[in-house]
Amino acid sequence: MARHVVATVDQIPLDQRLLVQVNGREIGIFNVGGEYFAVGNRCPHEGASLCKGRIVGLVEATGPGDYQYSRRGELLRCPWHGWEFDLRTGRSWCEPDRTKVRSYDLKVEPGGALIEGELRAETFQVTIDKQYVVLEV
Repeated sequence: MARHVVATVDQIPLDQRLLVQVNGREIGIFNVGGEYFAVGNRCPHEGASLCKGRIVGLVEATGPGDYQYSRRGELLRCPWHGWEFDLRTGRSWCEPDRTKVRSYDLKVEPGGALIEGELRAETFQVTIDKQYVVLEV
C-alpha cells in the first residue's frame, strides 16, 4: 500500500472537507472536531457524489418525545437519496451489514516524519580531493 501526501492540515479547516484524487479515485477527507477521516466519493446506492452531502449527527429516541442528539458531524448524508454513512467506518446507518462506502486509513504526520520516512531522495557521498569534486555512486 503506497503512501500519498494529499494535503496540509491547514487546507482542511475544522469541520470541513477536501476532495482529492489518488490513483484515479476521488476521496473525501473530513476534519471532524480535529479527527480526520477519508471515504470514497461514490455512494454505493446509485453513485452520487457522496462527499457533496451534508454532515449530520445521530438522533436516537428511547421513547416518544425523548430524543438525544450525539455523534455530531460523524455521519455523511448522500445528496441524492439521503442514505447516511458513518465517517469512522464507512458503514451505512440503514443497512450496516450490507452497504458500505469505501473508507481509507488516514494519518496526520509532522513534516519531519515525511523526510525521515519513505519519501526521501536518494543522496550520494561527495568529497573534495585537491581540486576535483568526486561523486560516489
